[in-house]
Amino acid sequence: MTTPVRSAATTPLAQNSPDGANTLAKTRRSALNKLPFIERGSSQFTRVTLALFSAGLATFALLYCVQPILPVLSQDFGISPAESSLSLSVSTGLLAIGLMFTGPLSDAVGRKPVMVVALLLAALCTLICSFMTSWHSILLMRALIGLSLSGVAAVGMTYLSEEIHPSFVAFSMGLYISGNSIGGMSGRLVTGVLTDFFSWRIALAVIGLFALAAAFMFWRILPASKHFRASSLRPHTLLINFRLHWHDKGLPLLFAEGFLLMGSFITLFNYIGYRLLGDPYHLSQAAVGLLSVVYLTGSYSSPKAGSMTTRFGRGPVLLASILIMMIGILITVLAPLTAIFIGMMLFTAGFFAAHSVASSWIGRRARRAKGQASSLYLFCYYVGSSLAGTLGGVFWHRFGWNGVVIFISVMLLLALWVAHHLKKLPEATRV
Repeated sequence: MTTPVRSAATTPLAQNSPDGANTLAKTRRSALNKLPFIERGSSQFTRVTLALFSAGLATFALLYCVQPILPVLSQDFGISPAESSLSLSVSTGLLAIGLMFTGPLSDAVGRKPVMVVALLLAALCTLICSFMTSWHSILLMRALIGLSLSGVAAVGMTYLSEEIHPSFVAFSMGLYISGNSIGGMSGRLVTGVLTDFFSWRIALAVIGLFALAAAFMFWRILPASKHFRASSLRPHTLLINFRLHWHDKGLPLLFAEGFLLMGSFITLFNYIGYRLLGDPYHLSQAAVGLLSVVYLTGSYSSPKAGSMTTRFGRGPVLLASILIMMIGILITVLAPLTAIFIGMMLFTAGFFAAHSVASSWIGRRARRAKGQASSLYLFCYYVGSSLAGTLGGVFWHRFGWNGVVIFISVMLLLALWVAHHLKKLPEATRV
């Protein structure tokens, strides 16, 4: 009987040698590259779309459900508008910090497990938050919610950039972000209306139960990753990848864009409620919550902007989206309620379009460790939310709504400058 001859690449000796390990790694990468990407129109694309849509919806509902009740929290706990805004800023701040860990963690252990656990923890923390009686305990739970949601925010974007066919990444990213926009609307709408009829505690409990159901749905229908390549969690490797991202000509500009876009967006929605609840409008809490329907413009503009990038390029679409935001915020200076609503619609549509373009651009420019690159973008994105969202309270307190508009306009002018420089860069190809 003859003994079969084993190739050098598959013998134990070869596996334990540097050359053998490199050969095996190349073989695995080659096998992964040959696996088909998920294309638009397939059943898997539908499953991914529904799963990530529900995850984005739940994430933004959990994160921003306190925004329409900031005036109520100010009254119940005897705190200022800037202090009340901390219930949101502490969540986005801890989310930003968590991104520095959950992105690289997903690069090592996989995308789906990190997202499932993160969403479940955030839902449970929201349910616990609804029973808290002191302001500091509420801030603590809101911080834990933000920390948990960091495991969904960046990883969802990375999953799409890895699993969806390159031709449809921008479109699928737009659908994912449209889930974010509807989630933001739902969170604000539900808490605004339920708080008016019941209490803010019942409103938070309902949001928590909804997110718990979304987490189980997400776990059941999201396909497992096929193109995921595990990378090391060693600090040296993380530092190398970190330096690689910051040495790219486009990625730091995209990080700055995320800071400016989200800082502008969150500032408007943090303080528009204070304006509309006071003179001369005196709207009810439910009516202010109903204004969250402007988020529906984002559910249309984000996938639309994603599809337009294939025709016009990311740079021009990003510039146009920011210009729409600028027009929208300037319109809100007008006194009629109809004008304010139209301005909010334009501003929201422009924001979600711009965020869709910028976030999908990250996956195209990052040469490796895409989860870490997405985490850096969203770190800057949510730091912008925390810093600008709180600083906007100072402008509101001292200068009223005109001060808030000036503050946002300055950030948008900087965002236009950044987008202009991004437009001049050649678009990196997928690696």
